[in-house]
Formats: sequence, C-alpha cells, structure tokens
Amino acid sequence: MTYELPPLPYADTALEPIYSAKTISFHHGKHHKAYVDNLNKLVANTRIDGLSLESVIDIAAKNAEMTGVFNNAAQIWNHTFFWNSMKPDGGGKPSGALAKMIDEAFGSYEKFAEQFKAAAVGRFGSGWAWLVVDGGALKIVSTPNAETPITKGQTPLITVDVWEHAYYLDYQNRRPDFVQAFLDKLVNWDFAAANLPK
Repeated sequence: MTYELPPLPYADTALEPIYSAKTISFHHGKHHKAYVDNLNKLVANTRIDGLSLESVIDIAAKNAEMTGVFNNAAQIWNHTFFWNSMKPDGGGKPSGALAKMIDEAFGSYEKFAEQFKAAAVGRFGSGWAWLVVDGGALKIVSTPNAETPITKGQTPLITVDVWEHAYYLDYQNRRPDFVQAFLDKLVNWDFAAANLPK
C-alpha cells in the first residue's frame, strides 16, 4: 500500500483572502506531500507497510527507533485533520450540543476562544493547538512538533497548525492574528460536532 496525499476538502482558493491559495499550495502541495513521500520511503518493505495511518502512528509512538516514521505519519494525520478543521465562510460560534459543551467546560465561548488562542500562541516553536474530548470532557491541549492527541486516548474535534509554514506567507510573524482569523473566519464547527464521540 502506498500512502497518498489526501485531497483538500475544498478548492485551494476557497479560504481566500483569510488563507491564501499560495499558502495552501506550499503547505498542502509541498509540506504535507513531503510527509507522505517520506513515510512511503520509510515503511517500504517493512512489517508496517500497508497498515492504516492510525496503526502506524500507534506502533511508531511506542518504539523509540521509529521516530522518523512517527513524525511523518503523525504529520500526515495532523495536517489532514487541520484542513478539515477549516471551511469557507467558517468561524464564529458553534451551535447545538457542542456549544452547550463548550459553555459547560469553559464558562462561555469567549472564554474558550481566549484559552484556545493562548494555547496556540503560547506553543513555543512548532506545534498544534487542539480542542479534544478527554474522559468525556472537553479540553484544550497543545502538542509540540508532530505529537498528536490520538496517541493519548483523546478524541480531537478541531486543530490549528502553528508551525510557521502554516501561516508565514499570509501573516509573517503574527501568529496571534492567524489564530484569531482561524477562530473568527475559518474554523469548521460542523466538522468538530461530527467528531464528538457517539
């Protein structure tokens, strides 16, 4: 089995002007694709070649000698999740059961947004901020580099990528502005609600 670059869930121009086609071209077409290409080379003719991406991540996370495999497999998974965490005309407040859960967990949507932005902006270096379900409760977590909540038994609902390549062409060094734009105009709450454990 050869791992393939998952297609975007929208056209590369669909998030403009908040997230440019140029950024998507580099981020999806170069960075994300490089992780796919690297993983294919690393697992070729090994016992894990052909396993699901989640299985590869799980196995590699428990084996210190498979750091390269983990990094590339997890980055494929994280990036695919990130693309789906955004949509054209997204952003704003969620509704329904998810809105109620956010109010219960954080006090209000505004308090959630403040804490989520702090987790994303406060991540030193490269990484991710996530809204997850952990033990039945909503939590905000931040992971470095390729780390992903799925190795910790958490269920991700949304994520924002705060590696510099995710936003530098559009926002330069203004990570807070990018994260705010993600919350205000990009985040896909329908995707988040669909990820809630049944």
